[in-house]
Amino acid sequence: MPTAADTAAEAAEPSIARFGLGTAAVGRPGYITLGRDLDLPAERTVDALRERTHALLDAAFAAGVRYFDTARSYGRAEEFLGAWLAARPQAAPEVTVGSKWGYTYTADWRTSGVPVHEVKEHSTAVFDRQVAETRALLGGLPDLYLVHSVTPDSPALTDPVLHARLAALAAEGVRVGLSTSGPAQAEAVRAALEVTVDGRPLFAAVQSTWNLLEPSVGPALAEAGEAGWLVVVKEGMANGRLADRNATGPDTAALRALAARTGASCDALALAAVAAQPWADVVLSGAATTGQLASNLEAVGLAVDAAALDGLAALAEPAEEYWRTRSALPWA
Repeated sequence: MPTAADTAAEAAEPSIARFGLGTAAVGRPGYITLGRDLDLPAERTVDALRERTHALLDAAFAAGVRYFDTARSYGRAEEFLGAWLAARPQAAPEVTVGSKWGYTYTADWRTSGVPVHEVKEHSTAVFDRQVAETRALLGGLPDLYLVHSVTPDSPALTDPVLHARLAALAAEGVRVGLSTSGPAQAEAVRAALEVTVDGRPLFAAVQSTWNLLEPSVGPALAEAGEAGWLVVVKEGMANGRLADRNATGPDTAALRALAARTGASCDALALAAVAAQPWADVVLSGAATTGQLASNLEAVGLAVDAAALDGLAALAEPAEEYWRTRSALPWA
């Protein structure tokens, strides 16, 4: 798919091609998005969330979205997406699928009484197991396969045996990359830029958290874009903190003021601000309802100029503070 460098003319008013749909919020009954009790049915059965996921995928595809994001740890999200693709053989070739490995879902479809919802391990054993699972559930390999939530201490940055596995996957035509999380995202991205196998760069894609509250990884993502990587941005809504119903405190006053001046929603402005970054190739919506998706996609064609971006820069928090807040959000 085209990179932001190929579509620089779209930066001011992003097109639908710059947006994707993530499935973290609907592939499992529990997640850390604010307000899930308002968004999901009280009975979050497998059938209910499968139906919700398929409705979102249908709505996104109808709107022109062609990038869909999932992961092994998103409960049954790969299964739901794979079934949706299998039922639409004419649409499937148009779609770009990104998935991730490295976390194992452990909540067993529960939202309470679960000490740990997912366990991270970046080992060759986990890769071998999960890539086979992903292939089976999606009906083939994804277009992108990312090491999930890499931090600077991850063996994914140093393990030569794992690197050989990933290089072999890349030889099959998969774009291999990593996702990042935590206050040291920039360090992880820059370390990954230096990883080579047989003298050639191993990674070619990154998915990072960048939003108006946590923009610290931006310069590193610009470097990744300059290196030819595909740059995907997740959590542009800060797990719901930038949604209209939650952006009510003094920390989001600048966003509310801009929304009042422009008539745009806070969430559309938040995502348009992500898309305004010249290095952002794909901006993910994490919508849990079709109404949220429609509101998110109002960012398409919504220009956020330099002056507005300067004003929104006041929302940024220290990275450590942002990630402490995120880690305290309840799984619900």
